[in-house]
Amino acid sequence: MTKTLYQRPLKVLSPLLEDMLSRLNSLDHLVYLNNDGQPFIACCAREYFIVQAEQVRGFKRIGIDQYHPHNMKFDINFLHDQHTMTNEKNSFSGGYVGFIGYDYAAQQQVDYPNKSQPALFLGQFNSYIKPIAGDWIFYSDDPQADEMFNYIQRLLIQPSRLPELQLKNLCQPRWNKSTYDQAFQKIQDYIVAGDCYQINLTQEFVARAEGSLLATASKFWQLTDAPYSGYLKINDFELLSCSPELFIDFEANHKIVTKPIKGTMPRYSDPVQDEQSKQRLQSSKKDMAENVMIVDLLRNDLSVYAETGSVKTPKLFNIESFNQVHHMVSEVEAKLKPEVNPFEVLMSALPGGSITGAPKIRAMQIIKELEGAPRGAYCGSMGYFNQDGTGSWNILIRSIQKYQQDVSLWAGGGITIASDCDAEYQECFDKVSAMIDLLNTWYMPNLQKSES
Repeated sequence: MTKTLYQRPLKVLSPLLEDMLSRLNSLDHLVYLNNDGQPFIACCAREYFIVQAEQVRGFKRIGIDQYHPHNMKFDINFLHDQHTMTNEKNSFSGGYVGFIGYDYAAQQQVDYPNKSQPALFLGQFNSYIKPIAGDWIFYSDDPQADEMFNYIQRLLIQPSRLPELQLKNLCQPRWNKSTYDQAFQKIQDYIVAGDCYQINLTQEFVARAEGSLLATASKFWQLTDAPYSGYLKINDFELLSCSPELFIDFEANHKIVTKPIKGTMPRYSDPVQDEQSKQRLQSSKKDMAENVMIVDLLRNDLSVYAETGSVKTPKLFNIESFNQVHHMVSEVEAKLKPEVNPFEVLMSALPGGSITGAPKIRAMQIIKELEGAPRGAYCGSMGYFNQDGTGSWNILIRSIQKYQQDVSLWAGGGITIASDCDAEYQECFDKVSAMIDLLNTWYMPNLQKSES
């Protein structure tokens, strides 16, 4: 029997997204996603799972915003009988929303360490909010939809009490140049020995902070103009996505699309210099070689679940320009076999080839050895599935994590035999220096002095 969808416009003090999210931040959990121009806010999950410290914990809603631990099985077949895949617009219409961190995804295939923060959050949401023609509309097919609407409405007309972010120290790289050089050379040795063809070597930038990462979100989204932006809050963990990269779109009629990014050049304010940078990327044999390695890896990943002959590469070596960088982007598409579970495809393909290397399993082992710390959510994926199995999942690059008082963001690039160490090191900063500069505007030196 089809459930009736409750929908009703919300009255808000301010229609701005940052004000909406800040007033809802007192909820048990909160997720915002805007994958390729399809924004929505998910809240008040019926149930959700968290993976942390290698433990899977389930929670079930017992009130409007009250949750109780529940011994539920985390089963990747939960969409198995529901994926007719008919959602033409591929926008969220109720289903599953969350993130899968790199650490958790890597552990499905290799021995890999954990950060202390949550490694996965996945909630079943049948209540959500969307902006429609200037209004925010609440949708739900929950039996408590009316009470839930009233609860959220009260939150939205109250003043925001969101604590501003305050950095205790400047965000700085955990590695110095010498450490990066050593890791780079080790990769070259592995390539020469035949262990691998490409390794995505990344480095971490860290800070300590008080307050909410959400208070910075709108400025980061404006800075990056990211097509796969998002925000997630659960307990004392926050995740802010400014990602330019799609991992997998699960479209109508079982079609799936992935768009790996491999190849980067900086943007310049001078139009001539900027165009020259773009053309250097377009003609770079080294970047094309990197890109096609990852395209082949993803074609192989998807072919396991795809109908024979359906895996195609309609776009190869396209250049897409973002606020800080030009990227080389290719596209792989396929048609899933009708009996395949989309969530199984997602988990099998994670971590993405563009942020691991080739061959993937050996690449992940080398990453573990050289990077010296787990990545957390970085290079994992954030996204959603509708009940019919359509959905959209990004790659969590250009992302900021905050757990308790620890702030972390990462940057890196693919290392091949043709790579230049200094150029690869600089590419890390080309990708995130503007984000770090912005983050450091919240540095409060007096906080550090008061603690010493």
